Amino acid sequence: MRFKWLALISMILILLVITACGAKGQEVSTGSGQDRVESGATSQESNVKTVNSEMGEIEIPETPQRVVGLSVVYPEFLYALGIVPVAVQNYHDDFPSYLSEPFSNTMKMGIGKTPNFEAIMEASPDLIIAPAWWSQKDYDQLTLIAPTVLLQGRDDWRDELRDIAKIVNKEEQAEQVIQDLVEKEKIAADTLNKLIGDETVLYIRVMEKEIVMHGENIDRGNFVHKRLGMKPVPNFPQSEKAMSVSLEVLPEYDADHLIVQLDDETNPEIKKKFEQMLSTSLWKNLKAVKEDHVYMVGGKEWFNLGMAPLADSYVIDDIVAAFEEKNEFR
Repeated sequence: MRFKWLALISMILILLVITACGAKGQEVSTGSGQDRVESGATSQESNVKTVNSEMGEIEIPETPQRVVGLSVVYPEFLYALGIVPVAVQNYHDDFPSYLSEPFSNTMKMGIGKTPNFEAIMEASPDLIIAPAWWSQKDYDQLTLIAPTVLLQGRDDWRDELRDIAKIVNKEEQAEQVIQDLVEKEKIAADTLNKLIGDETVLYIRVMEKEIVMHGENIDRGNFVHKRLGMKPVPNFPQSEKAMSVSLEVLPEYDADHLIVQLDDETNPEIKKKFEQMLSTSLWKNLKAVKEDHVYMVGGKEWFNLGMAPLADSYVIDDIVAAFEEKNEFR
């Protein structure tokens, strides 16, 4: 650990020396610097703009080329706007399938309370974007690597997307992403209504130590029940966003259809827990189980459900396909 911090400090000092030399008019070779000089191209320092952030006004590149998005949702926002980040934080070992190909050359930095500064520096970003609630404590260190924009937290991901779009000059694209998803939701809601009508649906996540039921007042449950229009069980407490329950309590919320997400399908403890659930009489006597109306859905693909447009779009396709398979010819 001490070696890593010494290496980081050394790299930062080198960066500061290079910056100081540039400020004195000394040319720094970048491999293509001579071509830039001969073509009369302006330096990056002159192609900047001023933006507002949670830390006040800062200067960033007018057209950033190497962007790092911190938190697990900012990378999705960036890609939805047509920007492939050079490094991201990741909760799962693998990217969700809808990002695996475009992010094939994107550095994974893992997820932690403190970002991997050494990895961020290695990625050589010219812009770092992060939510203030996640990265304000690390702001001073991040700004030594690249201009860092911290944005305010939002209750709705659409506002987060618009905030980022304003920073990277993609505001029209952001509105198009939002509108396209609205249209897709309407078509999906109509399809699901034709398939199951007013039959009730319960969405649960099986985690290592608990089962979580999602109501309509939280991002995930809101997406299933309000945006896709699937009827919740009537006795789910309206004041609750999500509820942690044991298997013994689950029959009290006996829905016609059960959407089941393993929080991490690669986690052996979660898989073992679910396999044990399947063998119990409590599980076998659930209405949805007896009618073969249980829908197993992805873990990492559903991880950002209700919090990012690409996850929402993927889930729409996933859930419609699952319900069509078991209900189309009833």
